[in-house]
Amino acid sequence: MAATPSHTTVAPARAVDRAAGHLLLVEDNVGDAVLVREMLRTALHDRFEVVHASRLSQACERLEEGGTACVLLDLSLPDAQGLESVTRVRAAAPDVPIVVLTGLDDERLAISAVQEGAQDYLIKGRVDDHLISRSVRYAIERKRAEVQLAHQALHDPLTGLPNRTLFLDRLALALARVQRRPSAVAVLFLDLDRFKVINDSLGHETGDRLLVEVAARLSAVLRPGDTVARFGGDEFTILCDDIDGARDAITIAERVGEAVAAPFVLEETEAFLTASVGIAMADEPDARAASLIRDADAAMYRAKEKGKSRFELFDAVMRARAVERLEVENALHRAVERDELQLHYQPIYDIATRTIVGVEALARWRHPVRGLLMPEQFVALAEETGQIVEVGDWVLRQACLQHRRWRRERPDAPPLRLSVNLSARQLQQKSLVADVACALADTGMDPANLCLEITESVVVEETEAALQAIEALRAEGVLIAIDDFGTGYSSLRLLKDLPANMLKIDRSFVAGLGRDAQDTPIVQTVIRLADALGLQAVAEGVETPEQLAELVAAGCGLAQGYHFARPAEASVISRLLAGAPQL
Repeated sequence: MAATPSHTTVAPARAVDRAAGHLLLVEDNVGDAVLVREMLRTALHDRFEVVHASRLSQACERLEEGGTACVLLDLSLPDAQGLESVTRVRAAAPDVPIVVLTGLDDERLAISAVQEGAQDYLIKGRVDDHLISRSVRYAIERKRAEVQLAHQALHDPLTGLPNRTLFLDRLALALARVQRRPSAVAVLFLDLDRFKVINDSLGHETGDRLLVEVAARLSAVLRPGDTVARFGGDEFTILCDDIDGARDAITIAERVGEAVAAPFVLEETEAFLTASVGIAMADEPDARAASLIRDADAAMYRAKEKGKSRFELFDAVMRARAVERLEVENALHRAVERDELQLHYQPIYDIATRTIVGVEALARWRHPVRGLLMPEQFVALAEETGQIVEVGDWVLRQACLQHRRWRRERPDAPPLRLSVNLSARQLQQKSLVADVACALADTGMDPANLCLEITESVVVEETEAALQAIEALRAEGVLIAIDDFGTGYSSLRLLKDLPANMLKIDRSFVAGLGRDAQDTPIVQTVIRLADALGLQAVAEGVETPEQLAELVAAGCGLAQGYHFARPAEASVISRLLAGAPQL
């Protein structure tokens, strides 16, 4: 077999369609190369430039330059034999189709070549210009479809960014490189703050355009070797490979935050976003991709909780919190079935008569190791993991059963109102209304005596779904209270549309009564607003006589707090209802 010089270009007789790329003929026999070129010229009418390489090493160098539409590959070359040729070509250019053109008439070899990635297997001496040109055209189209399908499987269809699967694959490769050389890898987990509010108010189509613009901005501010992926919804992840340390990662996080914070122009509307970013570093050889993402996610939530700082670096303290959180989460799965949950009740007083008119049910968890846990120590976690649905159902049923016991103890007493908190996750459950109706029916409780409390922020963030659920609950005869009023994005339109019965004034405003010159007029305004809308105002967190006096002067009707009574077990509340001194 004679050899020809490297990268000999066979010039076409007519103009070449350069956009189509060139055909790379890897053949060490000059006669065969000339024959194939003539067949291709006749059948393809010079649509492709034919580039000839006599050795596989020369072909791989040419492939690295790009522009190859298809490779016609001999399997008997001076520097490669058999399937080794296919394997090396695929490694050099995975997206370029391969047509094997060889003198080896071996069916098993042909099958193996296709399994290794070749699109076709042709035998010299049995091809003509029609067969070889058709094989090239089909190989190009099949490879194009294959690449397109692979791209769709690994990329987000809306933004075109890598998806979760591709991101995890690239992260695993980056961590493998950390094992071979001293460097660091950072993962940034980014969540768009209040995106849902914008999405619901401006529409999902506008929300999609906003996500596309965010993706473009993130891509623009990253280094060429970094990867940004859409992880799901309004969450993005960023892989920063081969960085010097945390300072580099923080610099990138700052650039990302600035890019997202710039105004977005959507049609004739401006939208403003901020991003909470969590950063996790990996500079140890045993780092794991899933753990790194989990740590970055935890840091992101910490940044969101702090509010002022829009990025947070995962550290040892946070790791300890994450371990503790996991332990609590696992234990919470068994808390209901092990009867570890219990209810305390805080009385709600009529300010004018100083009598108990209602109670609020508050969950407590008697943890087998950590003792009695307050709601703030586990409710948020239950909400995040979805366990709040089971916990919330247990609270509702147990509270209704206790209400029945009190009614039997005091059959002639005025009806006692029972308040139970409803979480965002419960509001999203399609079975919510049926579950509440079932609990009422099973316990024989009058729905007019049940008040479901929903925080203002939940109503704002879940406006459409929340309104539908609340309207259905009201149709069942249940009362609705807006909890923590004034701490969220208060809206008069929301109060107008929402079929609520009560407004609960947040304790942060009540605490300033008599001390803070701004809190008093705020509380007075909320009370007047409630009166104007036909709602009852309930003040939370009343702890001093001075606060109570201010509420009386403002005309507030109901209140609860330590000044009246602390949350207590049902037996203690029974004694209070029977006329025992307040706690």
